[in-house]
Formats: sequence, C-alpha cells, structure tokens
Amino acid sequence: MKIGIIGFGGRIQGIAKDTLKQDSACQIAAIVDPRSDAIRADRERLGLREDVRYYETAEQMLDAEQLDGVMIGTRCSLHTEQAVKVLPTGLPLFLEKPVSTNMADLLKLRDCYAANPSPVIVSFPLRVTSIVQLVKEIIDSGKIGTIEHVQAINNVPYGGVYFQNWYRDENETGGLFLQKATHDFDYINYVLGMKPVTVCAMTSKQIFKGDKPAGLKCVDCDRYRTCPDSTLQTKVDSWQYCAYAEDTGNEDSGSALIRYESGMHASYSQNFFVRNEAGARGARFMGYKGTVEFDFNTAVVTVYMHHTPRVETYKVGAGENHFGGDAALAANFAELMRGETKKSVSTLDDGLNSALLCLKAKESAQTGQFCAVEFDSSPVVGMNR
Repeated sequence: MKIGIIGFGGRIQGIAKDTLKQDSACQIAAIVDPRSDAIRADRERLGLREDVRYYETAEQMLDAEQLDGVMIGTRCSLHTEQAVKVLPTGLPLFLEKPVSTNMADLLKLRDCYAANPSPVIVSFPLRVTSIVQLVKEIIDSGKIGTIEHVQAINNVPYGGVYFQNWYRDENETGGLFLQKATHDFDYINYVLGMKPVTVCAMTSKQIFKGDKPAGLKCVDCDRYRTCPDSTLQTKVDSWQYCAYAEDTGNEDSGSALIRYESGMHASYSQNFFVRNEAGARGARFMGYKGTVEFDFNTAVVTVYMHHTPRVETYKVGAGENHFGGDAALAANFAELMRGETKKSVSTLDDGLNSALLCLKAKESAQTGQFCAVEFDSSPVVGMNR
C-alpha cells in the first residue's frame, strides 16, 4: 500500500512510522515538501526507501502516483489548502489537527467534504487512548449517572515550544485553543456524545512578553546564561527564539466555559508556563451517582461513588506517543487503506466541530461575549455579561 505525504514534518513522520509498523505492506511512496533535497540527503536516518519520489506540489503527486492513502503534515495554516486537493480523489486521508486555523478555511473545508465525503482520520489521538476509552466505558455503563458537569485542565510543562519555536507565529497556529484545546475539546465531546451550543472564553498573556528585539535568538540574548527559559537551561535545541521578544505570539493561559445541548456545562483551562511536576492533563466527569476523574500524566482513573463510601482506582497502561493514541490512529488508517473498514475513529466531522469550538472560544476571548457554536453565528444576544 503506497502512501503519499504532503509536508514531511516531525509529527507526520511519527504517524507514518506507526502506520508502517501496523502493516508491512505499507510504504512511503512519495513526498511533497519544499525541503526535499534535505530529506533525500537524510534518507537513511529518516528510514526512507531509495525509491521514494519527490514532488513540488500535491497536484503533481496526485496526478503521477497510484496511491492508497495520503497524509498531510504541513504547518497548520496549510492543512485546509492541501486537504481540499486530496478530498476529491476519494483516497483515505490522514489530516493533522487543527483542520483549519480560521473560519474562512473551515467553511471551505466543510463544503469540500460535503461534496466529497472521503474517508478521513483527523489526528485526535486522545479520544482513542486506553485511558479515555475506559472513562467512556464507565460513563456509558450508567454507573455514575448522566454527566451533568465537566472540569478539565491542561497545564503544559513543555509550553516553551509555543513561544521559542515556529509555533510562536500566531498566523501559523491560529492561537493556542486551536493548538492544544482542540484535542481536549474533542475528547470531551466524544465522551459526552453531545454537541456544544455556546461558549465563552478568556485568554491572558502575563509571562511570555517583553521588549527584546523581534527575531532575537536565545543564544544571542544578554540573559542567555541566567534566563530559566534559555536553551542552556532547557536543553531543547529546537527552541531557538527568545520568549520575551516583542514578536512572541500566543497567549500563555486560557479558559473556556462550554454549554452543551442538554443544558449542562464544562469548564476548561490551559496554561503554558507551569513546569516539571506541575504539569497535568485530564478531567473530572460528574454525574449524580458518582464522579470519574483521570490524568494522562499519571495514567490513573479514579471513580468516586457519591452515595456509598466506595472509591475505585484503575492504573492504565498508557502507551507511547500520545498515550498510545497514535498507534490506534495508525491502525485505523491502515484498515481504511486495505478497505477492511470505511469507519474512521476520528472523522473530519469531529475535526470540523472541534475547530469550530476553538474558533468560537477565540472569538469570545477577543470580544468579551458569549458565542453560539455555529458556523454562521454571531455573539448570543443578552449573554454578554
């Protein structure tokens, strides 16, 4: 089975490797990437075959190759642009998140998908982790009752990547709701099995801001040897830029309140300046009969019963690469290419819904108003308080 890759970035390299592990018949046949010369020169380290063919555009690759599937791993702002080229082919598509970084692209992608309902897997590995699957199993059993409140957090201990790497460019990321919360919003929507209808949100930028010159590299800063965020301290070579320069984009914390169609609501908060053991990612799902909570970092799921003195604790084998979620997505993609299933475990509809919620949360944070989670919505009248 021949795979074509558009944008051979680090994230899609990992997914491609996982897919090749799932089925030895899979091979990377073609790559579209402006760095093709460098990729070809580094072929052995990247595990690429000699007969991989390189193209300048997706159109050239799709015209010339007989492919069984396509993966898109470009930078975020190009996801929609490339996806609308692939969808009309009907080929199974693996699309990195966020599926779009602005509303115009999201509408374009929605309409293209409606006209070309091809099999798509969006890169939402958290929903297929063993941890989230267990939580959903417990909730679906009725053990803790209907979920009436959710509290979710994502305190990111490696948040420097969003201020010292290319992610610092908001034109590329679309903001950190789209970069990080899109994963969390997706697994919450998946577990609840409900659609969000209204969102209000707030962001702040309290830490990663400053008056250092635009484009300043960390090694060239006068605080290189003393700054806790310098590459000398973090030992992360890819974090090249000064986090306190005037061109450092992205908020460093954000929160959202989301009302769902049943009337219940969820609270979500993310932070990008905590470090070390302060990192946490998980949620509490609360029903009348009980509460289930989990943390991806500890791989522990706990059930608290409300009307009996009983607590159940599960230690879950989390797995590697997004807690085992990447391998599950790769297995599903291989199944789609083999024609063994037509069902995606993480559909483009899921990707569209999560991106829409993120964009509406961003709009709410900018306007200070509640926003209806609709493609053609405006802020909800009478709720801007």
